[in-house]
Amino acid sequence: MGRVSQHPLRRTPVQQRSADRLARILDACAELLDICGYEELSTRAVAQRAGVPIGSLYRFFGNKRALVEALGHRNLDRYTERIAVRLAPLAAGDWRGAVDVMLDEYLAMKRTAPGFALIDFGGQVPVGAPVADPNDEVADRLVHLFSVHQGRAPDADLRRAVLVAVEAADALLQLAFRLGESGDEGIVEEARRLLRAYLAQVLDAPTAQP
Repeated sequence: MGRVSQHPLRRTPVQQRSADRLARILDACAELLDICGYEELSTRAVAQRAGVPIGSLYRFFGNKRALVEALGHRNLDRYTERIAVRLAPLAAGDWRGAVDVMLDEYLAMKRTAPGFALIDFGGQVPVGAPVADPNDEVADRLVHLFSVHQGRAPDADLRRAVLVAVEAADALLQLAFRLGESGDEGIVEEARRLLRAYLAQVLDAPTAQP
């Protein structure tokens, strides 16, 4: 299981038994999101599906919003981990391949991960604006992965370019999944072309030597 960010949690699990219980709660939340959506989701239903007392759920989460935020954080952790594994065998200069990995892993999770179609990394929770835009954290994670894979400093130009790419991809992929349950392939490919053309301005540019 990926690391669950501590921000939405009342208590961080220390023992493996508590960590397993937290994982079951988040799994149950994800499954119920696919069944009933956010508005009909309840902490009691999540606890029942996870097979834990409601008090155990409240040890970790004060309300269902915190629960769903934690699921979004876990999704991002798992996404990052999957990308890191797939980037390892790619040549350092193959940033286009890296972009494909990042896009393809998102599509795979969108199509198969429970609850992901609604919550992904937290940006679609229908309870008002989040404290911080999840796309900022997504961009930070991808900047780190890019900088390690490409062997270049995570400077302001790279951070700006990746953030713009994340925002553009987010908008286009929302469109793709509005047009098709599994994502309209034509729109997905247009998103891929757009990302490659835009990021080439930064990632193909010569970097200053220290």
